[in-house]
Amino acid sequence: MTTNTAHLLPRTGSRPQVTGDFPQRQLDQQPADSRYVDAILAEALTWPAVVGGPSAISVEGARALTLDGNVAVGVGPADAFMVGAEFCHVHAQGDFSLHATLPALLAEAAERAGWAEPHFLVHTRQAPPTVVLIYAARDEQEREVVLGLVRASYEFASAMDSVSGSAR
Repeated sequence: MTTNTAHLLPRTGSRPQVTGDFPQRQLDQQPADSRYVDAILAEALTWPAVVGGPSAISVEGARALTLDGNVAVGVGPADAFMVGAEFCHVHAQGDFSLHATLPALLAEAAERAGWAEPHFLVHTRQAPPTVVLIYAARDEQEREVVLGLVRASYEFASAMDSVSGSAR
């Protein structure tokens, strides 16, 4: 389930409205419930060295994906993490969007295709261009794309080669 710039199809419809301050959140185009994001997290928690828990940087109730401190593969670059070993988190309080880190070229491609936008702190250089807000999945097909982006974030953080699946 690797997502690369060549296979990222455009998201249908307009972009959702997103806040431009803390906490950055998606304001509309939310699914009726958390089933899609719950499935994404459940899948991610089956990947080697992924641990779930509360976010160390987002609002109360946000669920994070981090790398286990004993990860067997190399750890990715500093801009593959938002804080500590946290590479992705799902928002809370009815917002099913996510923050994640993506390799810069994929972050740009995801923005062009309408799946994500840079964290607002990227514009002031207070966050690297790898930090993006990924819009909430509204259906099963969008869940697959968002899962692919989360997988790419994991591969970036764990220093996995997205083509071979092996450590770089």
